[in-house]
Amino acid sequence: MNTHLYIEGSKTGADSKEEQIRCREGFRKLIEKAGFAGKMPRLSACGGRGNVFKDFKIAHIKCRAGDYIAMLVDSEDPPADVEKTWDHLRVRDEWEMPTGAEDEQVLFMTTCMETWIVADRAALQKHYGHRLQENALPSLHDIENRNRHEVQDKLEHATRDCRNAYAKGKRSFKVLGVLNPTVLSSLPSFARTVRILKKRL
Repeated sequence: MNTHLYIEGSKTGADSKEEQIRCREGFRKLIEKAGFAGKMPRLSACGGRGNVFKDFKIAHIKCRAGDYIAMLVDSEDPPADVEKTWDHLRVRDEWEMPTGAEDEQVLFMTTCMETWIVADRAALQKHYGHRLQENALPSLHDIENRNRHEVQDKLEHATRDCRNAYAKGKRSFKVLGVLNPTVLSSLPSFARTVRILKKRL
């Protein structure tokens, strides 16, 4: 059985090989800690979300019975129903579901990867140290329905005095790798991702 996860790793579409390696490493660490060590899917860092969709469609056409091909992308906006992923992508991005595809082949970071990052305050404190301004981070109340730009901007602001201040792409994947999956399980999008991977892998 072939299992392959295509991951959104950048908004620029100009990822270097080094950044792709960082992306795969960050997600590998997080997914392994979520209980998948020894049964990891192949991970491909595809850059921007358009590239993820393109690579996914090609792989989906070539997949065989029993394969699990999926993409992990930001939802960008809060989905009306996190389980109806293709409905969200069709309305928001005008992406049509490929023939034979399923909703479980789309895994969302809702609304962005930074939502997962700001949800784990203990990991942030350990990673950034005493210069982290935790009170500048977005409230965790209803965090998955917050505007992605607000989440990203507040994370950058809260770490601006830290030596390793948060920077999307350059340092984001290192933070991702130190997150605690148990803490993230309170987020519907992360809990869904783990549930589906347990079912499919």
